[in-house]
Amino acid sequence: MPIIRIGPHEVDIDITAELEGYDWGYNARWSADKLIADSPFRHDSTPSFYVNLTGDYAGVFGDSGAVDDDYVSGGIVKLLAYLRGEGEAETADYLLSEYGRLYTDAEDIRLPALNIRKRTKYRTLAPDIVTQATSPYLLTRGISPEAQRQYGVGYGATLAGYTAMPWYSPDGRLANVKYRSTTGKRFFYEKGATPIRQLVYGLNVVNANRSEMAVINEAEIDVQSWAVAGVPAIACGGSSISHEQIDAIKRSSIRKLLLGGDNDAAGQRLNAEVKRLLSGYVELYDVDYGRHNDANDILESQGTDGLRQLSNFTVTKLRDNGLHFRNLPVILS
Repeated sequence: MPIIRIGPHEVDIDITAELEGYDWGYNARWSADKLIADSPFRHDSTPSFYVNLTGDYAGVFGDSGAVDDDYVSGGIVKLLAYLRGEGEAETADYLLSEYGRLYTDAEDIRLPALNIRKRTKYRTLAPDIVTQATSPYLLTRGISPEAQRQYGVGYGATLAGYTAMPWYSPDGRLANVKYRSTTGKRFFYEKGATPIRQLVYGLNVVNANRSEMAVINEAEIDVQSWAVAGVPAIACGGSSISHEQIDAIKRSSIRKLLLGGDNDAAGQRLNAEVKRLLSGYVELYDVDYGRHNDANDILESQGTDGLRQLSNFTVTKLRDNGLHFRNLPVILS
């Protein structure tokens, strides 16, 4: 793995693994030393964005068609901060915690001065920054107006062409908003708001209804897809989950959790991580999507019956002492 300098520290980061957790679209081309893809910062139909995966410039990205000077180029911390919906300081903390610090010369090791970081104060969001309205884009993805209202979907007053999907704290306070392009894969979050790694999408609905069972997913649209079928669900916002999100789930009403990460390598890694961190706290079950990729894929191809039939599938209960099989009813009364 390439060595990246973060402040005074050198860190051995698996750049490829970090980037594989995000959807780079059908035009993405991966090689041993570079990712070339559509830009994540804007609508882009031709690959004009790259990230170096190895070499002296590992982690450096460039966007030849950037419309915002801030995103013409930068390093891996800046890129991941954008993708994770948080500030660069939080992303740096994550990378240092995930990969540790390297010392290349024992004689240069010094104990750092005690540095107590003040708790970050995030911007308080007014509830009316999102005007609730049915999104035509989400309708094309099978998300009903009722499900959209349940999760506060709407639009921002000055953001034409973007669907607004609010993220709430577990007790129902508006904490962040994801704005997703209706014509491409570009998305962004409210600046200065609570990072999504500290939030669990849909957990406010689960807690309000005191639901004891839910499906954990990667994306907001999958939560809304389950809602169309009457199934409680939550999402972590990507193919990784933070300790803050795990703690929020532990404190929630959930007692049975279905592992619904996407049906690919990144989704399976997410399911395995959730299993590792929540084993012993909640009952855990595998969801078998069959030949489909995720919940929305099933909703679009099979309708609500396709999702409801998952309640009749045989799922595997994950226990340390072996595999036990049972039919798990998903639909709650």
